[in-house]
Amino acid sequence: MKVAKFEFSLFGINTYVVVDEATRKCAIIDPGMINREEEDAMKKFVISNNLTVTHIINTHLHIDHAIGNIKAAELFDAPISAHKDDEFLGERMKQQAQMFGISEKVAEVSINSYLTDGDIIKIGEGELTVLHVPGHSPGGIALYDKKDGFVISGDSLFAGSIGRTDLPGGDMTTLLNSVKSKLLTLPDSTIVYPGHGPATTIGRERSSNPFLR
Repeated sequence: MKVAKFEFSLFGINTYVVVDEATRKCAIIDPGMINREEEDAMKKFVISNNLTVTHIINTHLHIDHAIGNIKAAELFDAPISAHKDDEFLGERMKQQAQMFGISEKVAEVSINSYLTDGDIIKIGEGELTVLHVPGHSPGGIALYDKKDGFVISGDSLFAGSIGRTDLPGGDMTTLLNSVKSKLLTLPDSTIVYPGHGPATTIGRERSSNPFLR
């Protein structure tokens, strides 16, 4: 499958669209759209590429990764999927928004379909495997495409860094164990598409990430 990246402005969040080119089915990962311009950019991409959105998936439910959930579900009539352990964050979306003075733009996010470790998400003829990587949040997940050699890591693993653990439900020991057992066991050539910043590879992070030594 192919991956398209949008970087939305308020939080510098990477929103991804994963596309199965054979069927034109796709999933939106971590909708970060906060205004009309960003919503229109996503809508235009889907329409101009003749795509059908079958899934809206959250790697976790911190506000930057989920602020566009409701609008995406409305625009594309697709269900929202995430790990149950982050459900409390969806229920506290307005509280999260108050930290940034944007509570009027945000509604509670409900999960339509729970994801667990090892689940296979079918996108047309493609597949994403769910990897539970708690630590940044209790329900943090990554999405691995074995066939095409990439993983969408959310805020668990970045180029040269890892996710913060000072937010509710975060735990450094848990995060380090998750990254080492679930992500660093992937092939070195695996491309890592993180929740913020540039792409990297598993091999590069295994050899040079200062937090993983």
